[in-house]
Amino acid sequence: MRKSSVLFLGLTIEVTLLGLLLVHASLSESAQQTIFAQKAELVKTLRLTDLCLFTEARYTRHLSQADLTTAFQDHPLSLEHFPSGSFTQPLVKIEQP
Repeated sequence: MRKSSVLFLGLTIEVTLLGLLLVHASLSESAQQTIFAQKAELVKTLRLTDLCLFTEARYTRHLSQADLTTAFQDHPLSLEHFPSGSFTQPLVKIEQP
């Protein structure tokens, strides 16, 4: 079998699998909507706040509740030692006049 035949066979299989995944996603959308509605009601009932994105450092857990100097609590020139700090944008406080 030629290498091009193997390539096109692989591409055909992958495109078919992608199509089946898209069909599955569209068929299960209604079930996902009911689950999403239940989770939204739970969040409203429990009065949950922000989403916890990272579990490493307290200033990356809840970005809206962290102060600007928490990352440098050991030393003002200390380097970031948690990887999650490099994935988030620094918070900027806007002063109201």
